[in-house]
Amino acid sequence: MATNAKTRKAARYAVPVAVAGVAAATVAMVPAFANSGGPDLPKMTAQQLIEKVAASDVQQLSGSAKISTDLGLPKLASGLLGGGGVAGGSANPEDKIAQLADGSHTVRVAADGPDRQKLTFVDGKDEYSLIHNGADVWGYDSKANEVWHEKNPGAAAGKDQKKTAERLGGASPQQLAQDVLKAAGPTTDVSVGETAQVAGRDAYQLVLKPKQSGSTVGSVKIAVDAKNGVPLRVQLLAAEGGKPIVDAGFTKVDFAKPSADTFAFTAPKGAKVTEDAAEAGKEGHGKDGHGKEFKGLDSFPGLDALTGGMGGAGKGGETKVLGEGWATIARIDTGAGKGLQDLEKSANGKDAPKEAKQFFDSLGGKVTGKFGEGRVFKTRLVNALITDDGKVYVGAVTKDALVQAADANK
Repeated sequence: MATNAKTRKAARYAVPVAVAGVAAATVAMVPAFANSGGPDLPKMTAQQLIEKVAASDVQQLSGSAKISTDLGLPKLASGLLGGGGVAGGSANPEDKIAQLADGSHTVRVAADGPDRQKLTFVDGKDEYSLIHNGADVWGYDSKANEVWHEKNPGAAAGKDQKKTAERLGGASPQQLAQDVLKAAGPTTDVSVGETAQVAGRDAYQLVLKPKQSGSTVGSVKIAVDAKNGVPLRVQLLAAEGGKPIVDAGFTKVDFAKPSADTFAFTAPKGAKVTEDAAEAGKEGHGKDGHGKEFKGLDSFPGLDALTGGMGGAGKGGETKVLGEGWATIARIDTGAGKGLQDLEKSANGKDAPKEAKQFFDSLGGKVTGKFGEGRVFKTRLVNALITDDGKVYVGAVTKDALVQAADANK
């Protein structure tokens, strides 16, 4: 399992909604105002609303949120992601956060500044908690009675918050909103939509739409608290329509300081405790020649088995970035030059790993172009074209956009 994880990390790809921070100055503004339909609020431009989000200094809150994700994953992929539950073995946060990629989840949230945060994922009577308290980060799976612990002295001194923030903040409506705002640039139209009420609080809605054609993203809507500028809800809508790909929002929120014991944790008696000694940034992989890092390719279950069969992206292959903004595509050359058709035959052989056959069965239809032949792994957000000469094109773009990229970069 660890080997597969390293192989996947060697070809990580970030879609335009997976970065951190707010960059209002780079956003292409559309002179639109809030419309009627929700609470009656003073009119505000997109520029003013983004400035309000950036100026928000709220660091303390508690409440509950609901996160629903509908990526349109094949049945195989949903099963490998855990079927949307928090039950299971390892208490490692990477294993648990990955389950947010499918289904609906209830999350209790608490925060008290940069040194103390807590997320609790609730699945019936079972819970999984991820707690950051100073230099300690804990993960606890109540059903398995397993504990994961990482000691990070730098975190208490504010020297190394990045890794912890990625683990804890990525699941919150606040962090999701900041990710999207940071990604907004010249390729994005930004406007203010209708006002709304979220968790009983009045909110403006910021609407971001890709200017470019070919993206699977139709728009992103961010509900912003009218009083304090805190993002309360984020919706990622598909270009093809239907229900949101991602809908993450508070159902209850309180901006009072949580009690100190909220973040206290002691491993229960009899629990299995795993100490994580791994250091961030040791892999040194997953970057193209320009130092850009890619995340998210490991969300394609079975793709590691395929690229491993081709020689592996981490074994001499290279990744190239094509395009920009919402239409960005990663081109991964596995370096093996082995035909996809040969691999498919191998996957159906009697000695082939079961995962390889399941992966081919989950793939979409075959496609052809100037590049030759290949097959497409399709979801509602991220699609991947795997060509018969061992190249992978992946991005939050349509099948046609992948084929065009493959034709132009064969």
